[in-house]
Amino acid sequence: MRKTIIKATSVALLGLLLQASSTMACTNFLITKGASKDGSTIISYSADSHVLYGELYFRPARTYSAGTFRLITEWDTGKPLGKIAQVAQTYSGVGNMNEYQVTIGETTYGGREELVDTTAIIDYGSLIYIALERSKTAREAIKVMAELIAEYGYASEGESFSIADPNEVWILEMIGKGTNMVTNKKTKIASNTNRGAVWVAVRIPDGYVSGHANQARIRQFTLENMKTSISSKNMDKINEPGIEIVYAADVITFAREKKYFTGEDKDFSFSDTYAPVDFSAARFCEIRVWSMFKEINPDMQQYLDYVKGENLQNRMPLYVKPDRKISVHDVMTFMRDHLEGTELDMSADIGAGPHHLPYRWRPMTWSYNGQNYCHERATATQQTGWSYVAQMRSWLPREIGGILWFGVDDAASTVYSPMYCSMTRVPEAFAVGNGDMMTYSPTSAHWIFNRVSNFAYLRYDAMHTDVAKVQSDLESKYLALTAAIDNGAKMLYDTDPKLAVEFLTDYSVNTGNSTVKRWEELSNYLLVKYMDGNVKKEKDGKFMDNGYGMMVSPNQPALPEWWKKKIVEDTGNEKKVIGAAH
Repeated sequence: MRKTIIKATSVALLGLLLQASSTMACTNFLITKGASKDGSTIISYSADSHVLYGELYFRPARTYSAGTFRLITEWDTGKPLGKIAQVAQTYSGVGNMNEYQVTIGETTYGGREELVDTTAIIDYGSLIYIALERSKTAREAIKVMAELIAEYGYASEGESFSIADPNEVWILEMIGKGTNMVTNKKTKIASNTNRGAVWVAVRIPDGYVSGHANQARIRQFTLENMKTSISSKNMDKINEPGIEIVYAADVITFAREKKYFTGEDKDFSFSDTYAPVDFSAARFCEIRVWSMFKEINPDMQQYLDYVKGENLQNRMPLYVKPDRKISVHDVMTFMRDHLEGTELDMSADIGAGPHHLPYRWRPMTWSYNGQNYCHERATATQQTGWSYVAQMRSWLPREIGGILWFGVDDAASTVYSPMYCSMTRVPEAFAVGNGDMMTYSPTSAHWIFNRVSNFAYLRYDAMHTDVAKVQSDLESKYLALTAAIDNGAKMLYDTDPKLAVEFLTDYSVNTGNSTVKRWEELSNYLLVKYMDGNVKKEKDGKFMDNGYGMMVSPNQPALPEWWKKKIVEDTGNEKKVIGAAH
């Protein structure tokens, strides 16, 4: 999601931090086949935005007659941008995965603000969903995206895209070329001579994992040799199996024209040229990638000074080799990180309060006595609209192979429910139009999950334990059922593929709706148990009474000792009891 562009020069540090603090949006993790426990490719994505509603998009496959146009509206704002020629056939998709298991995620890094093209009509969100409508592989998606931008221009800030299919995982980083309007002397029509974008796409080597979180991460890359690397002049060769790097033909020459880069071609770094790292990029963005990397590669501790913003020259690698195979459940856990176990653990400092809340309300930065300070920005955050862990499996028919494990609201307190890529409808609880950010709906997953999480924020150490238990029960059940659902669908598929799709649709819809129903029950339970700061006593799964139908006196947990100490230090003798306490 969108990240406010940060000016690299002529701005005080506090100004930089304040601009960054309002957004610092999405997080993507990328797992290749050789790095996953079951041979899946996996990518995750959190759509973090204070204005984005939690819902599951569905786009049916369609055919179009010649001359049909597709309207383009900006994903972030709903603003109409223009129209483009429609293709004859589009593919169906649920969320950010299409029927061929192609999946795309993104994070916005902003970059150089002068490179936003104000004349373009393809924004990053439209680019994602159009590519999903038109692509059967990750490589096809890259080609579609490059061709769309070349023809219609790129209307957004700098963006990193995760692009995957059942066999490969790619990262593509892109930024526009700005606006340079020139009027044709004959036609008197003005046009932008800089239309298009500069970009680089890199295939993550099999057996490795990567990630990106609102900071461009591709640095040096192999220039065109027609065996492993091609420029956009040779996009027809993108499907050749040896090709692992694809880039805009003018990605370096344009940088030279703009005087962003003056070195030798072999030393060119996309990230350092178009989105230089500053304190906020390291501390608020790169730290989320590092926090995942450190869980699967012990060498990552050497980059702690980098992600803290203390040594910006100590850049992390684009991808690392994990010390173990990664499961879908592992990736779900990575998405729930609050920097636990590090010196920046968000549940451990005074800002967490007496109940160890690992969240900080915005703004993320502030000034005190002339010094600038910041809160941390972890992977799990309260403003997430929706997130997913996408699992793509090459050994199954495509209708069965793709599962979008989808959840709304804060990833730490959501439930990832399985949505098969071939489904033909979505659960009512997740459907577009069932409420919005300004309209409450009692049947909406967005509102029910937000009701639970926002209540749990009040007494997080106690309430989140109850939340996590139900979350774990549901997800463990869904993960355990996957093999049986796959097998049942495969048996049906062998005789009637349409019946298999209907079976998977019913399972996905019923699972999604039942998840939300269970969460509604959890919401009611939490309200009863934790009302008024008390904690009702329980026995054998029931609230205790006195034998006559009346509730027994509830527990009233004491404040932790360290919090009592802080109160005494802050108030001195003001709270001191004189004489006997009653």
